[in-house]
Amino acid sequence: MTHAPSRFAAACFALLMVFGPGGGFGFVQQSAAASRIKDIASLQAARDNQLIGYGLVVGLQGTGDGLRNSPFTEQSLRAMLQNLGISTEGGATRANNVAAVIVTANLPPFASIGSRVDVTVSSLGDATSLRGGTLVMTSLSGADGQIYAVAQGSVIVSGIQAQGDAATLQQGIATSGRLPGGAIIEREIPTSFKSVGGLVYQLRNPDFSTAVGMADVINAYAEARYDGPIAEARDSTTVAVRKPERADLARLTAELENLVVETDTPARVVVNERTGTIVIGNDVRVSRVAVSHGTLTVQINETPTVVQPSPFSDGVTAIEPLTDITAGVDGGQVAIIDGPDLRSLVAGLNSIGVTPDGIIAILQGIKSAGALHAELVLQ
Repeated sequence: MTHAPSRFAAACFALLMVFGPGGGFGFVQQSAAASRIKDIASLQAARDNQLIGYGLVVGLQGTGDGLRNSPFTEQSLRAMLQNLGISTEGGATRANNVAAVIVTANLPPFASIGSRVDVTVSSLGDATSLRGGTLVMTSLSGADGQIYAVAQGSVIVSGIQAQGDAATLQQGIATSGRLPGGAIIEREIPTSFKSVGGLVYQLRNPDFSTAVGMADVINAYAEARYDGPIAEARDSTTVAVRKPERADLARLTAELENLVVETDTPARVVVNERTGTIVIGNDVRVSRVAVSHGTLTVQINETPTVVQPSPFSDGVTAIEPLTDITAGVDGGQVAIIDGPDLRSLVAGLNSIGVTPDGIIAILQGIKSAGALHAELVLQ
């Protein structure tokens, strides 16, 4: 199976701005400037492999696939019954307690035959719920087409769905579930961990400063224990470690993974406009700028009037529309923002007293003016 480097969600000293009723925000700090090697990097030879399979969930209470709308479910059901020695030729199957599902799992590194892994099942047809169902024996294959595990067991569904004549209630997803420990590993992935001449660490958050710092920390430890350097930073992602002659590779890995490294990340501001969440990294700086933000408010008032016809005329009573539209700008105060450090930046933004949408617009404007010295990430 192919091996690819895993990705890393950046863990850095950050500011999460939580907005309150007044529109301000405060600190939620994560002091992760110093981390263990096992928390910031992974071994190239130790990674998960993805497995997938196709199976049937039986025992549903009328919430399975409509066999006319999902012909593959009926074909799979007939094939399963024939493998069990039951002939279904010439008979019409109308059972609605069966659902076709896709089964997925992650095969952990160094997994041995007989160990168990969790699996996830997801409906493939038009089933409305998998609650109460049982997954029948399903083989799970890797990218190379080989079968590595077999899954079977009761499906645990957290979502619920209730429907009446005039209302429907749904909480969570009822067409997807899990089988904790539901798959048994039948084939091991060949590994050559003990036979290699060293270790290759891959940073989950690529950064040259972190890679060089990690190599320096490992070499400082190796100088005292093995009388010589053993680590080299190849690039911003990879740190290669040579195995000393008298060292055991598994013990060396256990020793190195607990070493503490000072991590570094680029200055970054992450903005989620849908939820109004803003995360500002600790190294974000803002040059001295003046900011004014006003909110345009438009108010429309409809006051229709009744118009009566003249006496002894052929006119009829009518309603004459009358619309009054006013527009105004709230706020508009000018504030000076100077962010040589994180607290000054937060104090300057809070002094304006605007909503989360306003803070997002201000950050985008500061970036366009060239005063925000960080990467602005919009989600």
